[in-house]
Parts: sequence; structure tokens; C-alpha cells
Amino acid sequence: MHDPIVTAGEAEIPALGFGTARMTGEECQQAVEAALEVGYRHVDTAQLYDNEAAVGEALEAADVPREEVFVVTKVHSSALAYDDVHESTRASLGRLGLETVDLLLLHAPSSNVPLEETIGAVNELQREGAVEHIGVSNFSIPQLEVAIECSETPIVTNQVKYHPYHGQGDLLEFCIDEGVCLTAYSPLAEGVVIGDERLEAIGDSHDASAPQVALAWLLAQPSVAAIPKAASRRHIEENYGALEVELGEAQLREVFELRGGLWGSLSKRLGL
Repeated sequence: MHDPIVTAGEAEIPALGFGTARMTGEECQQAVEAALEVGYRHVDTAQLYDNEAAVGEALEAADVPREEVFVVTKVHSSALAYDDVHESTRASLGRLGLETVDLLLLHAPSSNVPLEETIGAVNELQREGAVEHIGVSNFSIPQLEVAIECSETPIVTNQVKYHPYHGQGDLLEFCIDEGVCLTAYSPLAEGVVIGDERLEAIGDSHDASAPQVALAWLLAQPSVAAIPKAASRRHIEENYGALEVELGEAQLREVFELRGGLWGSLSKRLGL
């Protein structure tokens, strides 16, 4: 099974990651351990999720070298002032049991703290070795433009909601042009893709499920990573199986057309 990588700045981000939102404690730890056993090498958490300690315990328990796992966490939107960024990130590292986190995101824009102040703090954490790469989440194009301008180092991703029923066309085009990875959270539309007859029909020719088709569609797009969440091993394995699904041009177009979309411009970028 291939393990595609999205390159952004100097970061090499495994395109299929494992999301942990709304999972805590033992459930989260067991799910992350299972994901690592199955083959995931990109794990996403956040201060907001209250599960960094569980993720850290799973990383420690897993029979996978630390350097092989790309770990992402996010600064809470209430901790974006300079000192708060430093304090909360150090606390995150402690909960995760890590000296360095691979990617630190700003969970959402702040209306109270200047972005320059927050970016300056995370850049300093990079210089200190606590953070390898930085990015943002839930940023609009204008906000992402400012973040790119403010930072001494590349903004390697913008993590946003993206799935077959929720387009991110303009933002994706911008990310492609700027060399930024678009990381899709809620890539399965919080389970809505399950039972979608159109996705199931596409999957029939690949012996694939509707969720696998939705993920394969995302991963076929340039500069896109996806972080599906799953609690059961069956669903963890099913989602990972999307890496074996290769959709044809007509099938990619059909998924785009579920909500109308950018097939014309993106098809050129896909080389189709």
C-alpha cells in the first residue's frame, strides 16, 4: 500500500492522517494505538480536544519509532497571546511526552490578539526546537495571506472542513499556488457519506466503500491531506484502505459534481 506525502515548505506530511477530535481518555489512546498498528503515520490532536495525554500514551506504547510519526497539535484560540503561546505549547509537549512537535497549528484566528504577535511566538518556539513546522486552522484566504507574510518560516498547512458536500475551491487553489497543504478535517462529513448511493456506486468498481471513495477523492487532489476520525478498529482499517483506491477522471469529476465544483481548473493541476 502506498503512503502518499504532501510536501509543503520543508515539511513532508503523510497525506492520510488520523483525527482524534471528540475522543478522550482510554478510547482515544486505544484508537491511536490501533491506527499506528494499521499504518497511519500522521496523528492530529489539539489542546481543545483534551486528549493530548492520551495521544502521548499511545505514542509511547506503540511499536513505532518516534521519528516515523508526524504529530500535530493546535494552540487553543484563547492562548494566542505571546506568553500564552509559549506556556500552552510547553504544556502540550509535556502531555504528549515529546521534546518537539512536528507541526503546531493556530486552531482559529483571533479577534483580540494581533496575528503578528502569535506568529512571532510560534516562530520563536521553532528557533528553540520545540516546534518543527507551523500552520493554521480555519483561516480564510485573507487571513492565510497575512499569516504567510508575518512568518519567518513557511506556513505549511491550513486545516479546514473539506468533504464532498462542503467545497473549498478558492482556498484550495490559493493553497496550491502558495505551496500550502490543505488538511481536510471532517472529510467524511461526520458520517454523512455512509450510505450515499452515488459514492457507493463509484466504489462498486473498486470494491470500495463510500467513505473510502470520499477519502480517495480528497487524496487525489494536489496539496490535500485528510484526517478522518474513527474509534473502532474496523473503521480505522476501512479508512486506511482508501490508500488502495485510485479513482478515474470521470469518477473524480462525479464526486466534485455532488455539490458543483472546480473540476475544470483542478483537472489541469491533476494532469488530466
